[in-house]
Amino acid sequence: MKFASWNVNGIRACTKNGFVSWFDQQDFDVIGLQEVRALPDQIPMEVQALKAHQFWFPAQKKGYSGVGLLARERPLKLTCGLGLEEFDCEGRVITGEWDKFFFLSIYFPNSQDGGARLKYKIAFCEALAGWVHKLQKTGKAVVVSGDYNIAHQEIDLARPDDNHESAGFLPEERQWMGQFLNQGWVDSFRYLHPTARDMYTWWSARMRARERNVGWRIDYLCVNQSHQELIEKAGMQMQVLGSDHCPATIELRL
Repeated sequence: MKFASWNVNGIRACTKNGFVSWFDQQDFDVIGLQEVRALPDQIPMEVQALKAHQFWFPAQKKGYSGVGLLARERPLKLTCGLGLEEFDCEGRVITGEWDKFFFLSIYFPNSQDGGARLKYKIAFCEALAGWVHKLQKTGKAVVVSGDYNIAHQEIDLARPDDNHESAGFLPEERQWMGQFLNQGWVDSFRYLHPTARDMYTWWSARMRARERNVGWRIDYLCVNQSHQELIEKAGMQMQVLGSDHCPATIELRL
């Protein structure tokens, strides 16, 4: 089965920049979207018309955050949020359950300049880790996809020496990511490509960063370690425009 995760940086803007054409060329079973930034009734008609079951979990604040799932088969169960209002009001997690797997689309908080939201972010990360730990106890494969807003290792961004005090590469964030993986999760891309460089999923809009491939790998599809042998392919569609992120992808033998 094939999965994708894409921070679309606004589904309405992304639709104007080719989202529907991209979707029509794909054969993913489930796609997780982040930073949708629209209420369900604001989803463009072209997207609503796509041949996929669609589920949206918006933030209470208009034009902010929000996640979604597009799936070929309807899930057995859908859960919006973590059951914690301090995070759920921002529309950050949606979980679908199918016969053999769970798939989550997650938009992790940005720790912001000077770590202004670092405490909130780490609290979210810990709550999320508790939620997916419960899911993996079911024995099913669990795909934890989304924009983590964390570059885990120096190899995951183009300019590590310049960014040790930057949001997304702060020591506390990187430490949490390491702990998360050590608790039974696999970064699917690094699992298959442990030394790959210059492979990114996000580029700043400044200084021609994308043209120069000065990017960060902050979008992941992590899988519970007990199912890591199912990972057949993992990568990113760096050529796909439409957002400041590109889609991250994974193929599992399910």
